[in-house]
Amino acid sequence: MTTTDLKRRNRRTAITALTVMGCMVGLSFAFVPLYTLICQVTGLGGTPQISNGEERTLSTEEITVRFDANVDRRLAWSFEPVEKSITLKLGETGIASYTATNESYEPITGISTFNVTPLKAAQYFTKIECFCFTEQTLEPGQTVDMPVTFYVDPALLEDELAEEVRTITLSYTFYRTLDDVEDDETDTISTRETKPILKLSAAALGGS
Repeated sequence: MTTTDLKRRNRRTAITALTVMGCMVGLSFAFVPLYTLICQVTGLGGTPQISNGEERTLSTEEITVRFDANVDRRLAWSFEPVEKSITLKLGETGIASYTATNESYEPITGISTFNVTPLKAAQYFTKIECFCFTEQTLEPGQTVDMPVTFYVDPALLEDELAEEVRTITLSYTFYRTLDDVEDDETDTISTRETKPILKLSAAALGGS
């Protein structure tokens, strides 16, 4: 093999490697919306059911719903539940709230996915109203309240695999949207890193 042939071969190898890496990066960003679509269609990963408005019965049995909040490292938000947990009767409508705050110095758009554990009880957790899978744009320093309305179907008691479940965890994870990441020329700063920046900006403007 001549030197020219070797250079051509190395060049093709480098181009192929870069192409594969580019595809992998693109797939990693596309994972969230793809995961969202799959969960909505199949119920994968403990995705709750969506209420169709039908009447339901109430049970004397109670169940506790815990609330969990997570934020992807690319999203400079703080995000947490207002209530850590609530206890209600099976079939009873429950209302809970989450709050999100943009702690960066720029508008940021996020979108959330969610799941329910244990997985065997997820099919009985029915959401009536929810902020999931909806893009949320927050201005710098803005805080919003995000309510969730739901109930746990009494049919849970008739399921031999799930009838003993008396505690369910509803968990949300917020991600930065793909379009928002592509429009941002700088790396996203974590929540802990953005707080000093806000303080410095206020000081520079003569604030406290």
